[in-house]
Order: sequence, then C-alpha cells, then structure tokens
Amino acid sequence: MKKMVVVALGGNALLRGDQLGSIEEQEFNTYQTAKCIAKLLAEFESLIITHGNGPQVGNILLRNEAGNKDFSIPKMPLDICVADSQGGIGYLIERQLRNVLAEQGINKEVITLVTQVLVDSNDPAFLKPTKPVGPYYTKEDSDFLAAKHNWKFKEDARGRGWRRVVPSPRPTAIFNTDTIIQLALQGKLVIAGGGGGVPVIKTDNQLHGVEAVIDKDLAASLMARNIGADELIILTDIAKVAVNFRKPDEKFLDTMTVDEAQKYFNEGQFEAGSMGPKVLAAVEFVSSGGTRAIITDVNGLDNLANGTIITK
Repeated sequence: MKKMVVVALGGNALLRGDQLGSIEEQEFNTYQTAKCIAKLLAEFESLIITHGNGPQVGNILLRNEAGNKDFSIPKMPLDICVADSQGGIGYLIERQLRNVLAEQGINKEVITLVTQVLVDSNDPAFLKPTKPVGPYYTKEDSDFLAAKHNWKFKEDARGRGWRRVVPSPRPTAIFNTDTIIQLALQGKLVIAGGGGGVPVIKTDNQLHGVEAVIDKDLAASLMARNIGADELIILTDIAKVAVNFRKPDEKFLDTMTVDEAQKYFNEGQFEAGSMGPKVLAAVEFVSSGGTRAIITDVNGLDNLANGTIITK
C-alpha cells in the first residue's frame, strides 16, 4: 500500500525574498514547486499540502493600511487576512498542480480547504507577542500606530526598521480533519491549513477569530499526527538542517534521531523564528508515531535522501 504524506511548503515556495510579489512571479514559482510536488505521487498515494503565507499576508496588511489611509476602507482583522491568504495561495497551488498533472497525463482532483485551527485563549503567547507580521516602519510611525491601535512593535535584528509583532499560540485542534482524511484516502490532492490555519478560540460554545498567527510547521505536524500520515516533509530555503549555522564549525546533518534533534533544540542550535519550529514539528510528529520527517528545500523533493531525515 502506498503511503500518506503531509508536505509543508514554506512561503518562499511561492515568493522569493528578493521579489515584489507580482502575480507573474508567484505563478512561475508555484508552477515550479508543483512540478516538484507531482514527483511525490510515485511514492505516496495520499498527499496533503499545507503552506506558509508570511510574504503574502504581509502584502495584505500593506493593502489594509493603504486602503484605510487613502480611501477610508475599513481594515480587516488578522484572522480575515490569514483566511484571504489561504484562499489566494490555495487557488494558485491548486491551479498550477492541475496544470502540471494535466501535462503529465495524471487524472487527480485537487481540492483547497480554508481551514480554521483552534488555539487556547489562555495560551501564554497571547501575553508575549513575538511573531513579526506586515511591513517595516520607522520608529516614529511604529510609535504612532502603537498608540492608535494598541499594537506591539519590535525592532528588526538586521536594522531594517520596526515591525508589528503578534501572538503565535500553539495549535490545539484542526477543523474538518475527518474530511481531509476521507478526501486524501480517495486519492485527491488536498490543500489545507495554509499559513498555520485561521486562528480561532472558543468561548461559550462560539468561535471567534483572534489577532494571531499560528506557526505553519507546528500546524502541519499536528495535522499529520491527527490524520495518521506516514511521513511529514517540511520545505524551507536550505537543503539540510545545520548545527553551528553560519559559524566556522557549521555542520549540515543527513540524519537525526528525535533524541539528537531535541538535544540540539534544547541547546539553542535552531533559531526560534527559523529552523526551531521546523525541528520541533518534526520531533513531535515522529515521537507520536510517524515513520520519519524530512526537512529540505523544494529541490530536495527530487531525492528525499538529500534532506535531513529525522527518525526515532
């Protein structure tokens, strides 16, 4: 029997760091990524795709600000912006996957689900916003916006300005998991949980959107565990995980056990806003029964052995 896999695309699979974000750029990048994803169908019968949204949701927030300033268009909250990015990115991935599959004579349906993800309203992350979103501001503009909207800002470590920071609570439940399983087992390619999912809390049996961004790798790991996936593939912008990254004794890793990965994580080898959540997501998936997790770049889909493989 062929296996089930969850593939977590990084936001840069659609938009590179030096690009403006035109539709032409995103269509081209997505098409190239879709060609790589299609190669996995030789090994996996059931394929679930999730994706990042950092660059795209940042652009949505910019449009929010511009529309409100120039045309008095009401700004939408962050959960709506995440949902917007889910729909737009999901559409791009679905369309380009359909194009690639048609070119290869593969008859498979591709389905995009806008996915809500439950978080705990008492998560400590709500008291300490850390996740940067949106554009860079001057100190003066950030102070003005902080006073006007009660937003929190943090100076960028590379000196590019000040960015709004929002809470990044851990995902506790993913909506429509049974539907995702059923569709995947029917052989359909499912795109779900984009951008970590739309963050919602439940109070008095009612769902409410919250101003937060869920880490997409932790959400992908939870999804993979919940649906009983065999493998989790996390794509980023480097081919392998490294310890002592960008230091003279830098070492790229072909394999790690979960104990080794946890040890490196506890030592602070992996940055919180970069490789840290990816390694933690892999550890949690394999520790909960997954066969293996792989962290690599898009090109690594040609040969998964070229990435870093995490096993028990």
